[in-house]
Amino acid sequence: MRPVSEPQSRLDAEGNAPPQPAYWTDRVLEIRDNRSEAAFVALFEHFAPRIKAFLMRQGCDAATAEEVVQDAMSTVWRKAHLFDPSRASVSTWIFTIARNRRIDLIRKSARPEPEDLPWGPDTPAEPVDIVGRQQDSARLGEALSTLPEKQRHLIERAYFGELSHSEIAEETGLPLGTIKSRIRLALERLRHAMA
Repeated sequence: MRPVSEPQSRLDAEGNAPPQPAYWTDRVLEIRDNRSEAAFVALFEHFAPRIKAFLMRQGCDAATAEEVVQDAMSTVWRKAHLFDPSRASVSTWIFTIARNRRIDLIRKSARPEPEDLPWGPDTPAEPVDIVGRQQDSARLGEALSTLPEKQRHLIERAYFGELSHSEIAEETGLPLGTIKSRIRLALERLRHAMA
């Protein structure tokens, strides 16, 4: 494994090397295999402010966003053994944990539960509908796995990470037009695969 240091790459506008996906994968594996505090600090320092900003853009106040960040990063430390680099990038995995923690927090709040709402289905979903949705999800997962890595990564950031194209451009350093065309091509491939 590589030692904890910034990856070698082209420099950004501030003279820093932008982190590469393999770098973050190595940090999670160091946590998993060695309980490396240095690897966790690197992950925390990079992802915590980004998650907080993301949550605040989604409507969280600063205190709630901070609580979700702390809980999500604590989960990363405890559950590093569950990370599977073949299924998602580290950023997608961490942002998904944070999103799920935020959803849990919303559910715990005093807001009405879905069954209290006057609209929505009156009866539970039919087993055939549930099976159909599960099959669609499995087909979508298979279709995603066949996408080229560059396209799959952008789809994950846009739809699982809920980032705008501009935010992805800032994060990756890619031109906005490249991001839009790769996402458009990926969506077309997914539509074709799901048809």
